[in-house]
Amino acid sequence: MSAFVPTSTPIARAGLELNPRLKLLILLLPGLLLVALALALPPIAQPSAYHDFADQRACPGLPNCLDTASNAFFLLAGLVGLRFLYSPAGRRAFVEAREAWPYALFFAASLLVGLGSGHYHLAPDNDGLLWDRAAIALAFMAWLGAILGERVGVKTGLRLLPPLLIAGLGSVFYWGWGEARGAGDLRPYLLMQAYPMLLIPLLLWLYPPRYSGGRDILIVVGLYLLALLCDLSDHPVFDLTGGLVSGHTLKHVIAALAVYWVARYLRRRRAL
Repeated sequence: MSAFVPTSTPIARAGLELNPRLKLLILLLPGLLLVALALALPPIAQPSAYHDFADQRACPGLPNCLDTASNAFFLLAGLVGLRFLYSPAGRRAFVEAREAWPYALFFAASLLVGLGSGHYHLAPDNDGLLWDRAAIALAFMAWLGAILGERVGVKTGLRLLPPLLIAGLGSVFYWGWGEARGAGDLRPYLLMQAYPMLLIPLLLWLYPPRYSGGRDILIVVGLYLLALLCDLSDHPVFDLTGGLVSGHTLKHVIAALAVYWVARYLRRRRAL
């Protein structure tokens, strides 16, 4: 019979007993494989059909009503997160005050996602999509920096945060620069989306937790993947629901729920 080890025990907190260099190799290997795959593929331009969303119904004075209005959930989730961070309970949620910096950037980026995506859906085109994706990249990299700080070390997470932000934003502006010249390439942006989704579960596996609630981190990853699936199924979901709601609208709702779940994780967790 297998034994269950509570998360509060020293064994569970110790992390996987591996050589630090081997841990680093395990973390880097998926990224190297993704880079090799990206280099093996031809440049990926933005399909023009991407802007042809399934639900193009308008409300009075609001084009593409549900796709546009559903971005309010990002604004709400970001405000919930920032309000918690700057509350007395939020200040007690961190062993070190500087650990809150990546989370503050993450929730602020959620506000930018709501504004950028809302503006984009008023008249979808590549110019609007650029700023939408820039905000998404900020949120992704800020959250990855926060997890690195909690698992590998606070100093490591904060030191890596600026290069992560540069890499995330750089992948977006590289795509936008290429699109403006008729040679767009989404490979770096897709890489910066995929690698954190592989890296974060590995960090949870390899390094000891600083706080409780590791399962909530995996739930956030799962919600994002579900949101992505809805986005890829925009038209089928719209058809399946008889025109009630599209996959892209559901993507906004579920992705905003992921942002809220991060705030929920911070509110409920405890230092170990």
